[in-house]
Amino acid sequence: MAVKIWYVGAYGIVSTTAMLGGKLIEKGRMETTGLVSELPQFEGIEKYAPLKFEFGGHEVRKVENAYVASLQHWELNRHFELDQLEEVREDLEKIRAEKGTAINCGKGVQALGELDVLENEVQTLSEIVERLERDVKRFADSETVMINSASTEPIIRYNEKYHDTLDGFEKMIEDDAKEYASASMLYAYVALKNGIPYGNFTPSVGSSLPALKELAIEKKVPHAGNDGKTGETLVKTTLAPMFAYRNLKVLGWMSYNILGDLDGLVLSHKENKESKVISKDKVLEKIYGYSPFSITQIEYFPSLADNKTAFDFIHFEGFLGRKMKFYFIWDAIDAIVAAPLTIDIARFLLFAKKEGMYGVIKEMGFFFKSPMETRNVNTHSQFEELVRWYQENA
Repeated sequence: MAVKIWYVGAYGIVSTTAMLGGKLIEKGRMETTGLVSELPQFEGIEKYAPLKFEFGGHEVRKVENAYVASLQHWELNRHFELDQLEEVREDLEKIRAEKGTAINCGKGVQALGELDVLENEVQTLSEIVERLERDVKRFADSETVMINSASTEPIIRYNEKYHDTLDGFEKMIEDDAKEYASASMLYAYVALKNGIPYGNFTPSVGSSLPALKELAIEKKVPHAGNDGKTGETLVKTTLAPMFAYRNLKVLGWMSYNILGDLDGLVLSHKENKESKVISKDKVLEKIYGYSPFSITQIEYFPSLADNKTAFDFIHFEGFLGRKMKFYFIWDAIDAIVAAPLTIDIARFLLFAKKEGMYGVIKEMGFFFKSPMETRNVNTHSQFEELVRWYQENA
């Protein structure tokens, strides 16, 4: 038995880093540092989702295989040792992504260069869905999870007729109403329709539409999202409760993020950046119950490659009305902090599926900036909730 992960955005730096690490762990060549699911609190999870992996996915860039993609990322970032890559070269060369869709993914994704997408071959939404479904079904079995780690999409044009009900969503596909569809929702539809748990590691809409939540309930499939909480927001949602616990009033919070690599390139386009900023910006209101003055900026800084740096400034008020300041800098390799979480999410979704849980698994909110169906973004209580959920059901 192996955990089978189907990555949307299979040749991206997060997906390829997860594949590399997963295969090294499987061979006993790397420790499990960074995997939340390997903490003592989650003892026994290997019965549901062992540390043995098969990988596949969809991709929109022209790259030969996962090894070539990993090598390209290494040449830019040096985020792992080259001998680690060579150790699993044969495994990664076997991973060849299927042609994906980039429908309504915005100018940011177009900036990645020449794309090899289904839209160049087929005309309608029905045909795109049919191709995606064919690819996934060839790979999938009862141990399969789909993880969306593709580039951030622009905010969709919401349409009640097509997005509020499953019948409406399938009518959108039948009507070929492309202006209301996006790649992430089509992938989520294919996964849930075929009983495959789905995790949305991006701020894109994914499975968060009411129509797709309805589908997950109908098919009895677990899903979770949105937007992996890996860096600056992880620190923010860990530190922010401290001020609440001490009854200190946060007057303002400035977050300035700079990053390079393909993620930064995509987010340098305003329409793609917008949903990411919203995802990062809402956490303070959820923690405090009021909205401090907030500035959240994300800027493309090419020479940083995958090293994401965040500068945060917090202005707060204490006893006797005294105003004080707190600063921090987060500097991390984005793929290194993100990749293991995609494996964690897959393992916990398989756990949920095998224990008969379905619909939105809100107890997995610990992994996300904008968790579905909960306002809890406090890292401390989210972790306690995750542990309690696992231990009560294992």
